[in-house]
Amino acid sequence: MRTNLITRAGYHKLEAELQHLWRVERRETTEKVAWAASLGDRSENADYKYNKQKLRQIDRRIRFLSKRLEDLKIVDYSPQQNGKVFFGAWVTIENDAGDERRFRIVGPDEIYDRKDVVSIDAPMARAALGKQVDDEVRVSTPGGIKTWFITAINYEVNADA
Repeated sequence: MRTNLITRAGYHKLEAELQHLWRVERRETTEKVAWAASLGDRSENADYKYNKQKLRQIDRRIRFLSKRLEDLKIVDYSPQQNGKVFFGAWVTIENDAGDERRFRIVGPDEIYDRKDVVSIDAPMARAALGKQVDDEVRVSTPGGIKTWFITAINYEVNADA
């Protein structure tokens, strides 16, 4: 199950991707398909086949993003969140060995190409929700139960963060 929550910045990033695909990528690929088709025999035309396949992938992503953007709910910072871990929080945790990690809790659509975020659906995020500084977070992992302690909680007040 995917949670339909997203930060405002994540929403804008998906919107920008959709606009780029629709206005730039699709237009360029359509022109390449038309050019390759004009060369004649399509059965052995690698340019035609490749660009036709790329066009299908672009169209699939456009359909997905269009539908997904309709379903998402933007969650902005609220002053009532201060002091506790909620969606959008930057959380710093530390274990008994002194290993420290810092991550932001975001929606599942925002985790790609980033190492400093954790999906709200991840066990670590679920275990940390509602906790305060100095609270213990116990997370079940394939290697057993891991215990972490929350050392800091911060929020980006800027709505576009």
